[in-house]
Order: sequence, then structure tokens, then C-alpha cells
Amino acid sequence: MVTEQRTRFTNLQLLLLEQFAREVSEEDLKNIRDLISRYFAERLVKMADDAWVRNGWTNETMEEWLNDPNQ
Repeated sequence: MVTEQRTRFTNLQLLLLEQFAREVSEEDLKNIRDLISRYFAERLVKMADDAWVRNGWTNETMEEWLNDPNQ
């Protein structure tokens, strides 16, 4: 008995498959990878900044965390 396994792609994977349905150079591939990585890194920094402001954290808060022996 052969079991068929379906691969489910995310919306991002589908978009990328549609957009890049052709071969690209290794240099372009590296640049695209860097762009995507930078995008998600910037989003993460913004989320952290928003949490920082929302929670009223300060540099003193960070110092407390860094010096807490229970962390």
C-alpha cells in the first residue's frame, strides 16, 4: 500500500514559488536570502522596541535582568 503524503506550503512559500519560477544566479540567491533575513530581523527589532515601550522598560530594567542570579 502506497501512502500519498501531501506537502502543504505556507502562503509565503507559494508566493516565492510563483515569483521565482525561474533559475537565478547564486549571487542573486544570496542577495534575496539576505533581503529576507534583514526584513525579518527588522520586524523582530520593531516588536522588541514596541514591547519595551508598552511595558515601560528602561536601561535600569535591563541591568536588573542582566544581574539577576535567577535568570
